[in-house]
Amino acid sequence: MSQSYPGECFCGSVKIEVTGQPAAMGYCHCRSCRSWSGGPVNAFSLWEPSAVKVVAGQEHLATFAKTEMSERQYCNKCGGHIMTNHPPLKLVDVFAATLPTLEFTPGVHVNYAETVLPMKDGLPKLKDFPAEFGGSGETIAE
Repeated sequence: MSQSYPGECFCGSVKIEVTGQPAAMGYCHCRSCRSWSGGPVNAFSLWEPSAVKVVAGQEHLATFAKTEMSERQYCNKCGGHIMTNHPPLKLVDVFAATLPTLEFTPGVHVNYAETVLPMKDGLPKLKDFPAEFGGSGETIAE
């Protein structure tokens, strides 16, 4: 049986559940994620779309797409951020903070060239994205 993890928006109107294990977990330092999250870095967990289900409040789930890369989803009642669909990557980023029972085990930093919060944790620091996701794949030293 696969492990499942519940999550919800700030007010609890939109409830989600993810099943299985994430494809990747890490930190994004890009300006867009920082602005959207309201923090100096965004902790992400990437999932296959079939692993992510909205179990309540679908009618309150709104989407904002600044670019074709990211369809950011949030609750239209409280504004709580829930997840971001990344169509080109065929993955969904469920914000780590949205899944309180998921053991967050980051493996990488992406878009580290844009960081405003240098982190010395021994994890790989990618200048932008992995090459397989259309980035340079270049790393930056801590």
